[in-house]
Amino acid sequence: MADRETRRLSFGSVAADYDRYRPSPPPQALDWLIPPDAQAVLDLAAGTGAVTRELIGRAARVIAVEPDERMRTALTARCPEAEVLPGRGEDIPLPDASVDAVVISAAWHWLDPEQAVPEIARVLRVGGTLGVIRISWDMRAPWVAELRALDREPRGADRPPDRDRGQRREVRFPPGSPMSPVETLTVEYSRPVTKDDLVGLLGTYSQVITLGPEQQADLSRRARALLDRQPWDRRELPQICRCQRSTRLPGPPTGNA
Repeated sequence: MADRETRRLSFGSVAADYDRYRPSPPPQALDWLIPPDAQAVLDLAAGTGAVTRELIGRAARVIAVEPDERMRTALTARCPEAEVLPGRGEDIPLPDASVDAVVISAAWHWLDPEQAVPEIARVLRVGGTLGVIRISWDMRAPWVAELRALDREPRGADRPPDRDRGQRREVRFPPGSPMSPVETLTVEYSRPVTKDDLVGLLGTYSQVITLGPEQQADLSRRARALLDRQPWDRRELPQICRCQRSTRLPGPPTGNA
């Protein structure tokens, strides 16, 4: 099983599929996360731009920062209205106090908060917001839980339990960070998908991307067999969008005097 750093950097190898199958957040999530008077918004760790595209029109200036060149290429092609820059959460290529909101979708758990939070606080204007989005499948639907379990099997014997995984997904700040207590909003929604969409979506998760070709083919075969037992060709996929929001408070980015 690939280590965490290999998985973190794996998404560019499937950039086209990532762009095709990964979902955008529901509009009400961005309504809650983005200040209505925002002039400049940063999509950090933007991937291929699923969120970036939804930010166009919400602010006069939309910036997307993404470390992987392959992902940036797809983002630029799909969203030419945005400014697309190389960079990462721990090293943001923007001036101090230059944006009114920073949005991070599906990437907070890949960041190092000790380095990334001061950088986010540095580029945010006082009163600006940090918004973190995590979209998951709604496991209360039995067929969804059964399908989603397939891509989790490779984590088994070859990989020790990741006891810190849940903590990394929570938005926590280093002591002294000039950020307000985190607020949370959960949005339940659904989107139409085909069986092909679902098989393709499974292939965009890091634990699947980093499998060997034979293991990937076997997982796709089993996913297809499971879906072929379902009496439908197109169906609504229930999803849960968890949003976390914090406001930039006065004070230096490190929280030190």
